Amino acid sequence: MSKLLKSIGEAIEASGLKDGMCISFHHHLRSGDYVLNLVMDEIARMGIKNLTINASSIHDGHAPLIGHMRSGVVTGLETNYIGPVVGRAISEGVLQKPVIFRTHGGRPSDIERGVSKIDVAFIAAPTSDPMGNCTGIVGKSACGSLGYAFADAEHADQVVVITDNLVEYPLTAFSIAENFVDYVVCVEAIGNPQGIVSGTTRMPKDPIALKIADYAARAIAASGLLRDGFFFQTGAGGASLAVAGYLKEIMLEKHVRGSYALGGITGYMVDMLEAGCFQAIQDVQCFDLRAVESLRSNPRHREITASHYASPTAKSSAASSLDVVVLGATQIDLDFNVNVHTDSLGYIIGGSGGHTDVAECARMTVIAAPLSRGRMSLVVDRVLCKSTPGSSVDLLVTQYGIAVNPTRPKLREALGEAGLPLKEIGELKALAEGLNGIPMAVERRRDRVAAKVLNRDGSLLDVIYGV
Repeated sequence: MSKLLKSIGEAIEASGLKDGMCISFHHHLRSGDYVLNLVMDEIARMGIKNLTINASSIHDGHAPLIGHMRSGVVTGLETNYIGPVVGRAISEGVLQKPVIFRTHGGRPSDIERGVSKIDVAFIAAPTSDPMGNCTGIVGKSACGSLGYAFADAEHADQVVVITDNLVEYPLTAFSIAENFVDYVVCVEAIGNPQGIVSGTTRMPKDPIALKIADYAARAIAASGLLRDGFFFQTGAGGASLAVAGYLKEIMLEKHVRGSYALGGITGYMVDMLEAGCFQAIQDVQCFDLRAVESLRSNPRHREITASHYASPTAKSSAASSLDVVVLGATQIDLDFNVNVHTDSLGYIIGGSGGHTDVAECARMTVIAAPLSRGRMSLVVDRVLCKSTPGSSVDLLVTQYGIAVNPTRPKLREALGEAGLPLKEIGELKALAEGLNGIPMAVERRRDRVAAKVLNRDGSLLDVIYGV
């Protein structure tokens, strides 16, 4: 028996895909992914319309999706992140229905519980055998972990694996097993693995980002949480990455050996593993090719599913044990609510990803970001979108100082004793406005909801209006 079909079109036909159904994709190749575009072009050619896409993330390489929205092939989108190219078009009204934004933990939870039903899942697999055993750690398009694709494979009615490296059966070092797979298609290329690296996943060199990182690492050291068995995650933004470098030096100096590092993994976290700062890495997504190589070769670097990573309805998750997480923001308000979905004008440029999940779970959540970007203040009276509630945020670290959530007086006292430059968040707002001026109010289309933002438990957290 073989599940191997000759083309994507043949697989779509065999899957029984019809108008009005829901299809899914994962994003481990990020802007280097070809599979979503290949599948959608074939679906359009076949005349299928009114589809909902459930994708773990949408990146700028998926810009052709805009045309499929205009033509009515795609009328709904459920996702955890949307890059600015597609996001701008959606903000301006190209999509018929509001986007449903989930978190990286909320998505597998809703799929597993049947809240979000997938009719056909398309899995981009860098290596597969003819029965559908597949992995992301080897092959010419190797992207590392396939953590976000597991829920799709396990719960979709039909599962199509699309690969560009077909190997003999059985592929023993598989991630997703054949018993979940209906069809396999081999194509010339599923993507460009160089595209998994973006401008936000490179270590910064500018002095502002490095100063922020230094303050953040010193704050972590002063918090009392940096000890043997330390659990840690950092985001993929420039300042967040730099924190890992500074924290590595502190951990080595103090002879602290953490338990594990978590999340989307970069080479900087691999460096910390190899230096002995952590005993293990739990990896739901590789953010660069060094992380891919480490996952392939180091048994202490393990692939985990998105549910294992941060599902709020799993029996336990890796995120639930985190001590410290370092994250970014496009806006933060006086109540410490954080926006990572829109820019300062209200256009969709991102999404929560795991931001909301790990911020809620961690014992200390650090937001590390410059006080101004493009002469726009980071700190505002009220964020345009509440992506992560202020109740989950402990610190804001900027180049001008650190604001501690006033509900954490003991943490403020500890940082003060360490000699760190403390500010009230209102002081930082006033400082930014003194440098940049007071921003004009943003006009939004209150008559048109562009997106609904769900909290990790599925409740409505906020809405994003059209621009």
